[in-house]
Amino acid sequence: MRFILASASPRRKELLEQIGMKFQITVSEVEEKTTETAPDRYVMELSALKAEDVAGKIPVMYDARGIDQDFVVIGSDTVVAIGNDILGKPVDEQDAIRMLRMLSGTTHQVYTGVTLIVFRNERIEKKTFYEKTDVTFYDMTEEEIEAYVSTSEPMDKAGSYAVQGLCGAYVKEIHGEYASVVGLPIARICHELKELGIHWRNL
Repeated sequence: MRFILASASPRRKELLEQIGMKFQITVSEVEEKTTETAPDRYVMELSALKAEDVAGKIPVMYDARGIDQDFVVIGSDTVVAIGNDILGKPVDEQDAIRMLRMLSGTTHQVYTGVTLIVFRNERIEKKTFYEKTDVTFYDMTEEEIEAYVSTSEPMDKAGSYAVQGLCGAYVKEIHGEYASVVGLPIARICHELKELGIHWRNL
């Protein structure tokens, strides 16, 4: 079974390597656009768009017996939300400061949608789901927010922060899967693969 990650995110790459999965990366080039406004539906639709785009690019490969090699494409999308207000990646430093002001001293949600597209026995299966994790921040002063944004770490992160990075200094509580906040709910993915009869360690 081949595994293909439909993302260039180094954080998602590290999470899959952490569980011993061997995989290749094929980056989706689809336009990340959806009319969904609810955070859970938003991330699920975008994860499906990415996975479907990459699955359509995977060439059929054959093993030594001339039999099609099975594969799994993993597509994912993550957003931060306060209620139904979705916070994606900041467009500039002022946007990052605005988001962090909103998150300071509050509890918000991180939604990560995942789509698994499985090709085996010349048939295609698709499964889409999401994980929601509650994250609570300590209060951040204006100086702390500006200093954090000046590091550039927030600039390519949903909600303008990296829980595994410098912003970890302000995270008070996490309820849910930590890896999902980083960008990929690996425990849930392993569970779903197991339910599909697929082992993720390529044994």
